[in-house]
Amino acid sequence: PGKRSWDYPDMAKEAGTKALNDAGIDYKEIQQACVGYVYGDSTCGQRAVYELGLTGIPIYNVNNNCSTGSTALFMAYNFIEVGLPTGSLKSYWDDRTNPMDKHMEVMLNAREFVPAPVAPQMFGNAGLEHCEKYGTTHEQIAKIAEKNHRHSVNNPYSQFKDVYTLDEILSAKQVYGPLTKLQCCPTSEGGAA
Repeated sequence: PGKRSWDYPDMAKEAGTKALNDAGIDYKEIQQACVGYVYGDSTCGQRAVYELGLTGIPIYNVNNNCSTGSTALFMAYNFIEVGLPTGSLKSYWDDRTNPMDKHMEVMLNAREFVPAPVAPQMFGNAGLEHCEKYGTTHEQIAKIAEKNHRHSVNNPYSQFKDVYTLDEILSAKQVYGPLTKLQCCPTSEGGAA
């Protein structure tokens, strides 16, 4: 993070160009785009794709916090797999309710709020609930991070390429609940396509 002076249109251009080259296709062959972003305005997807060429394709803006990338990929996969739906759904609202209000309500009804970052509390509490409901251990949750770190060395675009043992992950500084520093992602920047 912070190693380059760039903005999301630059990230989209680099990631999109590499993906198109990897697929061996031209942007003109793209029929629609699912663009994920966090902390952006409502048309960030259009602005990002503009760097690849403006062809009038539908662009779907996806903002789903930590699940943004996987949600955009899932949408794109489904568009390819089943085609575009014939119906449409339109949502409109005047008042701006905090989108996290129900999540926070559920969390605060189940657990006490502590002086820790909100996102790790929410994910940590989800981990604790899974442990209580299914008997999952903190070690089993840590194995996910161990696997992810192990796979990061095979990705030339991975932000972090350090392999950690299960013991290192479990003994890292605790952030909240079952989550340690090596199980949390930092605020970051980058693009993928």
